[in-house]
Amino acid sequence: MFVHCLGVAAGGGFPQWNCACTGCRTARAKPEVATTHAGIAVSGDGDRWFLLNATPDVHHQIAADPVLHPGPEIRETPVAGVLLTDAEFDHTIGLLMLREESSLKVYGTHPVLEALSSWFPVRELLSDYADLAWSRIEIGKPLELDDRLRVTAFQTGSKAPRYVGRSRHSPHRDSSSEWEVGFRLQDKVTGGTVVYAPTLPRWDAKFAEQVASADCVFLDGTFWTDDEMSCQGAGNRTGRSMGHMPVGGADGSARALAALPAKRKIYTHINNTNPILDEGSGERRWLTSLGIEIGRAGLEVEV
Repeated sequence: MFVHCLGVAAGGGFPQWNCACTGCRTARAKPEVATTHAGIAVSGDGDRWFLLNATPDVHHQIAADPVLHPGPEIRETPVAGVLLTDAEFDHTIGLLMLREESSLKVYGTHPVLEALSSWFPVRELLSDYADLAWSRIEIGKPLELDDRLRVTAFQTGSKAPRYVGRSRHSPHRDSSSEWEVGFRLQDKVTGGTVVYAPTLPRWDAKFAEQVASADCVFLDGTFWTDDEMSCQGAGNRTGRSMGHMPVGGADGSARALAALPAKRKIYTHINNTNPILDEGSGERRWLTSLGIEIGRAGLEVEV
């Protein structure tokens, strides 16, 4: 299995257009440290690729990775489908960018596909533009993407996007639904396994089971501390209230991630306020000492 990292930023990108935090100032002064929204592309054979989430930057991400370039026929593309971890804007807006008469399959849980039919009606908007097939993916039920790749969704959280339930014409908001998932990808030839979980509110026994035998783990690295936003004057909400457990601290994800036997342990979906985006920060050096990587566009993994 081949995995290409397309970007690692949380919603808003890095730098975020309306943010003047230390990290965003640095990213504007040094464009080489900037990064697009979090997403990866996976392939079993190196020819057909599946995107995990379709970000607002998807055009730039495809253009930056030669394996995703179209050809040899004039409208032929190696991008075969998109797997959605949730219905958040930063993971679904890119579907609108893939509208040019593309024939793609889009996978999501029932509430995610419902959200894209009602509250954020991407499916209707695209119906006259692209030949998209919408396929429901069920928690815990393996799905064969092709002859080589198998994917299984597992629930990570139940937080619906903030836009859900605002329309009086929409169904009642179900807070217990399968709104947030991670994906366990397996190469049936090599046996290699990759877990992609850009949203993780808690590291519980069920999640531990998913990553226990993985060869590579891409994990939610949104915030270093739970109160990071308020401490930097960037907002009042806590990380956990937004569905993201912190990386650092005694109750953070870093120590649990470091203890895994996986060969590659990589943080992704990193907010612009998180100091681990700074290569010279103490937080970054500490993670490196634990054998944990910080994702970047262009990073490639083979399992």
